[in-house]
Amino acid sequence: MEVITYDKIVVDTSILIDKFISKNPDKFPNLKEIVIPIAVLDELQNQASKGKKIGFEGLEEIKKLKEKYNITFSGERPSLEDIKLAKSGRIDAIIRDVAKKLNLPLITSDYVQALVGEAEGVKVIYIAPEVKEPSFLKYFDNETMSVHLKENSYPFAKKGKPGNFKLVKIEDRTLSRDELEEMIKEIVEFARQDEKSSFEIVKDSVLIIQMREYRIAIVKPPISDGIEITIVKPIVKLSLEDYKLSEKLLKRLEERAEGIIICGPPGSGKSTFCASLVEFYLKKGKIVKTLESPRDLIVPEEVTQYTKLEGSFEKTADILLLVRPDYTAFDEIRRTKDFEVFADLRLAGIGMIGVVHASSPLDAIQRFLSRYELGMLPHIVDTIIFIKDGEIKKVLTLSIKVKVPTGMTEEDLARPVVEVRDLETGELEYEIYTYGEENVVVPIKKEKKSAIYELAKEKIKEKFEKYDKNVEIDIVSDNKIIVKVDNSVLPRIIGKKGERIKRLEKELGLSIEVVPKIRSFGSEVEFIVSESGNSLEFRFLKDVAGKRIGFYHNDKFLFSAIVGKNNRIKITKDSEVGQEIIKLLVKKEKIRAFLQ
Repeated sequence: MEVITYDKIVVDTSILIDKFISKNPDKFPNLKEIVIPIAVLDELQNQASKGKKIGFEGLEEIKKLKEKYNITFSGERPSLEDIKLAKSGRIDAIIRDVAKKLNLPLITSDYVQALVGEAEGVKVIYIAPEVKEPSFLKYFDNETMSVHLKENSYPFAKKGKPGNFKLVKIEDRTLSRDELEEMIKEIVEFARQDEKSSFEIVKDSVLIIQMREYRIAIVKPPISDGIEITIVKPIVKLSLEDYKLSEKLLKRLEERAEGIIICGPPGSGKSTFCASLVEFYLKKGKIVKTLESPRDLIVPEEVTQYTKLEGSFEKTADILLLVRPDYTAFDEIRRTKDFEVFADLRLAGIGMIGVVHASSPLDAIQRFLSRYELGMLPHIVDTIIFIKDGEIKKVLTLSIKVKVPTGMTEEDLARPVVEVRDLETGELEYEIYTYGEENVVVPIKKEKKSAIYELAKEKIKEKFEKYDKNVEIDIVSDNKIIVKVDNSVLPRIIGKKGERIKRLEKELGLSIEVVPKIRSFGSEVEFIVSESGNSLEFRFLKDVAGKRIGFYHNDKFLFSAIVGKNNRIKITKDSEVGQEIIKLLVKKEKIRAFLQ
């Protein structure tokens, strides 16, 4: 800093609290008189009356300066209204007015005060406060995940790793309010001058700062009952290789996954895995961005980290749509607006990676299901990765099909069903579909049959194969089975007046229910299919006008419809069902129709 040659200056509160003049008298070789605005004196008195250390320090500095310099007081005393509006800059304005009126330089270490003063034409000399390493760093070591500080309480730290940590008292003394105020001042001054630090949220009682790798949350009354500082630092940075992903998951991430949700309980390692996935896609030659508030993901320099624009992720999303990244990682999706932004970007064709707090993979699905139509769900989210204790515990995939839900028997109950499957085993774990007016999530239970059951099933099957070589046997309980056979052999198995089926029940010692593979309420009807413009036309050989007909390929239900007055049914070729029918006709596969 250069020498200040003025013999008379005006000082504000910040210079007195920092004791800059008494500590650096050689910087003021010609100084004879110091003008202190009355507003500064009142402010220091107010702080001291409240027992705050900075008030006493400022007043002591004035007393010390009186021993060497001529001290005068000038300006108006702040009114009650000025004091109430102090936070909005009214007191600072009174201080600037003193310097302007006396045509003297204002010495300040308050950056905002300096900027406003220069804008108003005041001669300002800004002295950057001494930036020292924040004192909270002494609480961190290689095992510390977070530090928790509160006035009149012992300082605590979480030590360990995600899923395996303990809360440790790190000092045997409580922290005073003055100590925390001083620590906050250190953090703010350091972050203000550090290019790699940023102020993420600034409110009257809340301050969120990303100071390099440290995420710092500062909360003050009235939102809390005392000053509290929480500092979080990621202690682990992993690559995707460190997670030892299965070939199936790696292949899905490379080829198919574009709506990825990383979920798990707090502190489970979700954001760490998200950062690894960002780096993975970057190495694959993808353009990757992040959406965060605060911006605390540890990602490569090539990845631009976006936050809220004018307090809104929606406005930031508009920018991202112009930037057009291949993938965007959305850290901490919580509010409904966040879910909407995720969905909008995904439906616009951008690959999305979202981080959601959830105690199970199903909870993460439910949070989307409650906000969107069922049919949209698999287009927004196709892969759920559940993380706990820093490890991938489960991966689910979502897809949609038109089918009869598991457990229902009537083919005309077919509807759009979202299937949720385990990626590794391929097993169906949940079905989501509309029942009445509600979306329901139904777990699919898989009961493992013993080897004795399987052997019994084969022996029973042999009894019925002489009637139908493709017979299907379901063992319902220890004393009941269901036998599914072709419709044409039903009369032979049941026999005259049911005598044959009774004999088989007595022989096997079981209750037997015989059902057709293709369930129907009536007989099979013959038809001729032909093309008519953009339609396929089914013309029936006997009069079934006004009746519902179900169409099947083997035992698979295709569709059902009511026959028109001209004894015909038409479907469009480019419909989903129409395309499937055309494929079967080209392959010369047999399609059957039954009265329902």
